[in-house]
Amino acid sequence: MDFSLTDEQQLIRETARAFCEREIVPRAREWDRSERMDTGIVAKLADVGFLGCALPEEHGGMGLDTISYCLVMEELGRADSSVRGIVSVNNGLAGKTIAKWGTEEQRAEWLPRMASGEALGCYGLTEPGSGSDPASLVTRAERVPAAGGGDDWVINGSKIFITLGSWAGVCLVFARTGGEGPRGITCFLVPTASEGFSAVKIDGKLGLRAQDTAELFLDGVRVPDSARLGDEGAGFKVAMSALDNGRISLAAGSVGIAQGCVDACLAYAAERKQFGRPIATFQLVQELIADTAVETEAARMLTYLAAWKADNGEPYTLAASQAKYYASEVAVRAANAAVQVHGGYGYVDEYPVQKYLRDARVSTLYEGTSQIQKLLIGRALTGESAFL
Repeated sequence: MDFSLTDEQQLIRETARAFCEREIVPRAREWDRSERMDTGIVAKLADVGFLGCALPEEHGGMGLDTISYCLVMEELGRADSSVRGIVSVNNGLAGKTIAKWGTEEQRAEWLPRMASGEALGCYGLTEPGSGSDPASLVTRAERVPAAGGGDDWVINGSKIFITLGSWAGVCLVFARTGGEGPRGITCFLVPTASEGFSAVKIDGKLGLRAQDTAELFLDGVRVPDSARLGDEGAGFKVAMSALDNGRISLAAGSVGIAQGCVDACLAYAAERKQFGRPIATFQLVQELIADTAVETEAARMLTYLAAWKADNGEPYTLAASQAKYYASEVAVRAANAAVQVHGGYGYVDEYPVQKYLRDARVSTLYEGTSQIQKLLIGRALTGESAFL
């Protein structure tokens, strides 16, 4: 397999980097400090095509291959992971899931609006009592007769730590429609303007401070059966396929954080002088930078491998878990090393590395913790499940 970039992919990377330097980097520190992002960024992301970059062209997207999509995610992660989350969730977790599992009517209704920024998508799986064990979720959907014939569903429950929860126009809500366990779960496309649907923004996060993260409440939310995404009882399969895509997105964003740390260290080490010479000449500083650069490149290659498998129709669940696990841990190590290279200056937000460290930390937690990824990788390799 050849991971050399085509001319078109190089142009995509250059376009993404130029956009980030112009629209995101100058504002990232202010957004981080205030824990509020200018909602105008949504229209700008739509204008450059990023909100639908991985979505089908026939539904308003750019139809990028997965490696090209990863290039966009990497540049956004390098600039500001809070913005990367908007594009990643709208494309990877929500949009590609609708594209795969939705009816033609569902795709036509939602994908163009998601690509244009009119109605962002969010992914409502995690609950206060079910994170690493999504099969134990308790949000419930009950089938009831519809006024004009057929069936509706009434949904009650709550979700937590939902990216874009209070910005989104549609939420993929996973609810229990049958018995216990994964086979009793169904996915629904729920408009966030529905009566009984509410969102409360979560503030005070360690990282991703500007990103919209919310707790969702569904109190008697009524949707038609046509809002069901996939078959009744197939929601767990829908959720896991979404996470395969989301993990590739997150791996690429983590590579972006790590690359940002390398770039910041190279610039700082060249200009910072101690003992009469640039600290770039010191052996132990070079060791920190060298280790970070090598791990960053290794994480990038694992991410590209997962993306290549997805583009070529090969199973990529294992590769996505490997890439997400390794890249997220590399991002944390890279940011920690970058703070060390910067010394005291790395501890304040005059330089970007302390924000990289805070933003990187959550990447080992969401879309499956590092410990869960190890169990998924172990199960795939041994054929034995360590889950109860």
